[in-house]
Amino acid sequence: MDLSVICPGDALIWGQACAEPQTLVEALIAKRAALSGCRIFLGSSYSGLLQPEHADHLRFSSYCGTGANRALAESGVLDIVPAPYSQLGALVRSGHLPCDVVMLQVSAPNARGEYSLALGVEYLAPALEMARAVIAEVNDQVPWTYTQPLLRRKDFDLLVETSRAPVELPYGAPSELESRIAQQAAPWVREGATVECGIGALPNAILGALAGRRLDYHSGVICENVRLLQVTRCVGGALMGTRALFDWARENPAVTLASSDVTHGAATLGRIERFVAINSAVEVDLTGQVNGEVARGSYVGAVGGALDFIRAANQSPGGLSIIALPAARVVERLSGPVSVPRSEAGIFVTEHGAADLRGCTLAERERRMRRISGNS
Repeated sequence: MDLSVICPGDALIWGQACAEPQTLVEALIAKRAALSGCRIFLGSSYSGLLQPEHADHLRFSSYCGTGANRALAESGVLDIVPAPYSQLGALVRSGHLPCDVVMLQVSAPNARGEYSLALGVEYLAPALEMARAVIAEVNDQVPWTYTQPLLRRKDFDLLVETSRAPVELPYGAPSELESRIAQQAAPWVREGATVECGIGALPNAILGALAGRRLDYHSGVICENVRLLQVTRCVGGALMGTRALFDWARENPAVTLASSDVTHGAATLGRIERFVAINSAVEVDLTGQVNGEVARGSYVGAVGGALDFIRAANQSPGGLSIIALPAARVVERLSGPVSVPRSEAGIFVTEHGAADLRGCTLAERERRMRRISGNS
């Protein structure tokens, strides 16, 4: 495959999760000896294509340790950039996260000749502004969706046509524990709210508990159970789910995929009323501090967008922040970094109930958190 626009030592960015251009990544891996020193900025990866041994010629960095990135991190070949998601666009544009070449998975063009970014935009939008070269994998198995931007043939320096199933993220049915937590969280979400939902099985289970509700959606991730809501407006950075989600989003005018500057930007979030942020965590302590990054010494999460959304929800008229997690993850003292400070503490939910920490003293916070930890 022709990758002639890539030079040794170039900085590359490509789509994450379901938006990963698998054929292009496979070609890069196969040619890596000739492209030694290329620096790859990764998002979350679930294809498993990149392996620790590929660091013999390639250099890896990422904002997260989720999915297959965990194996790279634990092998010591993945450098973590602990930046909030809202800063990624600015970091790309400033050159602090360099991008010489961007690799895309795009849909087949519509009747107007417009190629859609299909399953993910996010930091690809600023990368497109800065890249010297753009390589597109036109995959006829991904949906045409309303993305900002849409592209034309002239925007690509190289193009390869493929037909292969995109990466899927099947959550499956929620466990009994996840269902119990979801049932505790659902009553806090009022009809007509705008909901944000973090990645993972538990936030997705909470959306399942809200099935049929009239809610708008604004998040970094559009996960599987969003399609069960009655949404009139759905804005996200990427679709992460199964074929059922992709088919729901196909040419759906209610769904827009946009840059992380839009999905996570303070100016955008500040205009949303009744904004409810639903996230999970690796662990929380009795004062409301949140670790969303490190578990048992391994980097498994991210700074990500949680803090961006939680702050926006706390400022939004009628808004609130919900952090849902199993009671076993409520701890006396965090074992990892503080990803969300206790000053932003809102509502914490476990299978034992909810603890509303808004306006509470530290002593009252501890009492309420102990009650939902099951160790009161």
